[in-house]
Amino acid sequence: MNALYNLSIFIYSILIKLSAPFNTKAKQICEGRKRFFAELPKVIKHDRPIAWVHCASLGEFEQGRPLIEAIKKQYPEYRIFLTFFSPSGYEIRKNYELADYIYYLPADTKKNAQKLIELVDPEIVFFVKYEFWFHYITELKNKNIPLYLVSSIFRENQQFFKNTPWGKWYRDLLFGFRHFFVQDEQSVKLLGNIGLTNVTKAGDTRFDRVAEIARNGKDIQLIEKFKGNSQLVVAGSTWKPDEEMLIEYIHSHPETKFVIAPHETKPANINRLITELKTQVICYTEATGEAVMNKQVMIIDTIGLLSSVYKYADLAYIGGGFGVGIHNTLEAAIFGMPIVFGPNYTKFKEATTMVELGIAYPVNDSSALKTILESLLSDSKKRADITESCRSFTQQNLGATQTIIDKVFNKY
Repeated sequence: MNALYNLSIFIYSILIKLSAPFNTKAKQICEGRKRFFAELPKVIKHDRPIAWVHCASLGEFEQGRPLIEAIKKQYPEYRIFLTFFSPSGYEIRKNYELADYIYYLPADTKKNAQKLIELVDPEIVFFVKYEFWFHYITELKNKNIPLYLVSSIFRENQQFFKNTPWGKWYRDLLFGFRHFFVQDEQSVKLLGNIGLTNVTKAGDTRFDRVAEIARNGKDIQLIEKFKGNSQLVVAGSTWKPDEEMLIEYIHSHPETKFVIAPHETKPANINRLITELKTQVICYTEATGEAVMNKQVMIIDTIGLLSSVYKYADLAYIGGGFGVGIHNTLEAAIFGMPIVFGPNYTKFKEATTMVELGIAYPVNDSSALKTILESLLSDSKKRADITESCRSFTQQNLGATQTIIDKVFNKY
């Protein structure tokens, strides 16, 4: 199995290199990995202990971020070494101020794992959610460097729990972790069934992150003026299938205002969206206090505002549910409002819980979207009830970050 794994890593690395001249993300990965071993030996310092935090992408970073911030606040002697697998994480957070070193993770080969761990010499390591890299885990275990998995979720259909050669191979990999901090009781039971009792149900650190955002959220006067006395729907991290449904609703409901924050903010995508909207529309970067007054739609064509924009919403639509999966629902939930998204949400525990609680509503098509938006926007009492449910739900799930910090560092 090791040979097959190594072959798959080799083939993937070759494909990335071959794609680099034609694909921006592949090029970014190749250049980032190349820079790692050329640059790191010149800048790494070992005058203080290093905590290594690895996140696959931006979503996992949002789960790792509260942990980084807590370490920096409570254990400031630690330097933070932050790595990403995906450009969508690295390129957006490569200047994150609380990390001392930020890099792409080199391909998971035995040589790279040995070289990285020798160079960094981390005192403690955190992998976020779903990161299971054989050689890095093996090398950390061989060097007796404590490795923790945080905000993880395990499901019965994962390879770890199958009685197949690959299942056994992946299952053995889990024994390289010092401790698991999982999101739910099912994960505790599944790990227990294969002999892993070094598990704590801590919850999802993103609740702590969004609560912090809500506490420190900035006022955006342009959004406030844009909304005026109208009802406002904020559509976050949308893709084209989401936008096609929303545009149909927007055109038939001119009394309702919309803020749309597309997942892709490149000019070509923003221009496409403007062209398809047959109503008064303005982009945030071009908006002024007077110009927004008579517009129905504002497009957020910049990064970093969405989490603060949600507080002005009467209802939130979360994009991604017609693709691989919905984006962050908690950023909206923390402000207490109904949430709507597409059908691909079942892999996200917080989303399935919110649906069960009547806080969130999945829709399969434009007809269902129209029905649910009209129902929720016309019923102020129902929205008020949802607000209370949202607040209760988010408050009950705070504290995962401190649970991890207390257990890891008190034991460490």
